[in-house]
Amino acid sequence: MKKYNKNRLFIASCLALITTAMTFAIRARLETVFGPEGVGLTLEQLGYAFAPAFFGFTIAMIVGGPLVDLLGIKKITWIAFITHIIGIVWTLMADSMTSLFMATLFVGIGNGMVEAALNPLVASMFPESKTKMLNRFHVWFPGGIVIGSISGWLIMDVMGLSWQVMVATLFIPLIFYGLMFLGQKFPVTERVQMGISNKKMFKSVLNPLFLFMVVCMFLTAASELGTTQRIESLLKSSVSAPLLVLAFINGIMALGRLFAGQLVHKLSPSGILLYSAILTFIGLWLLTITTGGMTFVAAAIFAIGVTFFWPTMLGFVAEYLPETGALGLSIMGGAGMFSVSIVLPVMGNLMDNANATDALRTMSILPAILIVAFLGLNFFMKKRTSLSKQ
Repeated sequence: MKKYNKNRLFIASCLALITTAMTFAIRARLETVFGPEGVGLTLEQLGYAFAPAFFGFTIAMIVGGPLVDLLGIKKITWIAFITHIIGIVWTLMADSMTSLFMATLFVGIGNGMVEAALNPLVASMFPESKTKMLNRFHVWFPGGIVIGSISGWLIMDVMGLSWQVMVATLFIPLIFYGLMFLGQKFPVTERVQMGISNKKMFKSVLNPLFLFMVVCMFLTAASELGTTQRIESLLKSSVSAPLLVLAFINGIMALGRLFAGQLVHKLSPSGILLYSAILTFIGLWLLTITTGGMTFVAAAIFAIGVTFFWPTMLGFVAEYLPETGALGLSIMGGAGMFSVSIVLPVMGNLMDNANATDALRTMSILPAILIVAFLGLNFFMKKRTSLSKQ
């Protein structure tokens, strides 16, 4: 049997995640192109047009999760590549709410298939350091958003080029990750390695702890992505270039995830999640009362808060509920993205009929709930650990 190239697969996975992340930054910039001052869509209509990026992602992960074990990681990765191509080309041709909706749907499916295939791939390749390596892999989600944000700002705001040029930059990481995956041998998923049956895997996702984490994923993802995805509208009255605030937030997130291994050694995953919820709540509230340079201070606190949410939620499930397999990771990611698809139109409605401050204050309710939830999780995990040592 040909041995797989772990380093090449990991780098290719990071490039695929960069492609995924750049779509988030570019979509945030497209809000002004297709919004009230551009094509003429209301912010609520834009919320519905962009929602498929998240529920398409969810569908792809829920469907792709079980298929990863059945078809293998390699086939799901190539499905991601093909749907990415379709979505990007369709975005370039979009000129209405309907065409933007369909383009965003295919981009969302591609993004979901990337996560459905590559989270299990990373967990399978690094079984002794799953939380650490999932954090390193997910460095490139905020990293890709930084790349996309700065690219969008330079291309449209500095160079004055068309939005189509900005969207076309997505082909760069797309082509590179396709070439790097081409002809490579892939490992089987961790569940297959462990010999856990389909019946046990499906039964394990009904575990109360897993269901609790799914509910929390709804709130962590909405807190992070619901806010950053509408950054242009939320902060347009606070700063002159909201896209640079988005780049700033995600730059902090990328650095934090890069050095996550040291934090994981000092704090438990549940402890990391608790501190993250507290800082996210503080950051969101500060964003409602700051302007100019102080907005960046509030954004920094928010960024530190949301940095470890997504990868630590996945790492927690991979470490403490490994029997859920690729399905468990996909359900977690899918739940997170589905929550954002619900939040976006709600935020758009608030901004259309009230203001950005009200939208941010409403969003701050989510991390407030999480503070209570993760306090309970910390207590439960400490009790479980002490019982296991007896």
